[in-house]
Amino acid sequence: MSSREEKLAAFGRLLDIMDDLREKCPWDRKQTFDSLRQNTIEEIYELATAISRHDMNEISKELGDVLLHVVFYAKMGSEDKNNFSDLSSEEQPHDNFDIADVCNRLCDKLIFRHPHVYGDEAARNAEDVSKLWEQVKLKEKGGNKTVLGGIPDSLPSLIKAYRIQDKVANVGFDWKNKEDVWAKVKEEIAEFEEEMRKESAHIGGSPENVSANMGGSHMTEEFGDLLFSLINAARLYKIRPDNALEQTNLKFIRRFNYIEAKAKEQGRELKDMTLAEMDALWERAKTDIEGGDKGVITG
Repeated sequence: MSSREEKLAAFGRLLDIMDDLREKCPWDRKQTFDSLRQNTIEEIYELATAISRHDMNEISKELGDVLLHVVFYAKMGSEDKNNFSDLSSEEQPHDNFDIADVCNRLCDKLIFRHPHVYGDEAARNAEDVSKLWEQVKLKEKGGNKTVLGGIPDSLPSLIKAYRIQDKVANVGFDWKNKEDVWAKVKEEIAEFEEEMRKESAHIGGSPENVSANMGGSHMTEEFGDLLFSLINAARLYKIRPDNALEQTNLKFIRRFNYIEAKAKEQGRELKDMTLAEMDALWERAKTDIEGGDKGVITG
């Protein structure tokens, strides 16, 4: 591993390269906060994918790409130029900052939010720390004014639901016994099924017509309530629902790719196979590529 001096030198080298690129590269010179935003989101997802695959080399590479964006935004923040393409010159913000400001603000925040390390508060475990954080954030200058105030609007809905429930739990709004959550899940399933029956009866006609026209606002609302309760159950049982779902996504992709490959070996197209034939290959996939487990292609 590198020494502290080597780490600081590497970061300084990155800052020097960023200065050069912003001055001498036409593409880098043209970028604004707005133009980089989507690229940043993509880089974060690429890092998340590398983490899901437990690929340390890719994690290292993707962390570099994310760090580049941090340095890039800080460089733009230090400039007196129009870095928001959707604002006029008069509307451009002028409260500039640089990478030192970014680092120092982060350090100050970390110290303030860890009074059990840098102050006199006590925290025996990670759960105590989480509860302490929520209390500290409400006291923080320029911080959250409400318990749920710090949740980004653009956060993916699955992660947002988890964060909402995690935050309110840290101030005591939670089930006393985690097992009690299953009664709520069953209640939400029943309400969704009832709404589904109502909508089916309202639409009427053939099963095909009912299927094609379902998904109204009340049904959507009830399904959202069901998902919310399941995400709460995951939280109570220490499961990250986004990670769990991604594991299932990857598992499904592996198995379906197996079906497609086997169909090609037989000189057949998937659209010409019956569901029973594909399901048989699905069962073989569970054994051939994963050692076998429960579940069927349609379930």
